[in-house]
Amino acid sequence: MPKLYDAATNRLIGEVGQADIDLLIAQFEEESSTDRDYYVNEETLELLVEAGASPVLQAVIRSAFDSNGEGDIRWEAD
Repeated sequence: MPKLYDAATNRLIGEVGQADIDLLIAQFEEESSTDRDYYVNEETLELLVEAGASPVLQAVIRSAFDSNGEGDIRWEAD
């Protein structure tokens, strides 16, 4: 299962399904084929929800938010 990490601290924040990773890839602009990190905030989370993000992905992303309601996440394949 793919794993999501807080990019700033390298803390594992959760595991998500491949469909959620596919959604992230489709919704975020990647700078290269190896780009796997994304800036997230409440607005981007809302966009992901509208695009079909699972409740698991929503919770994992929310756990990466700092006190300002934003953060950076990265994913790794299992």
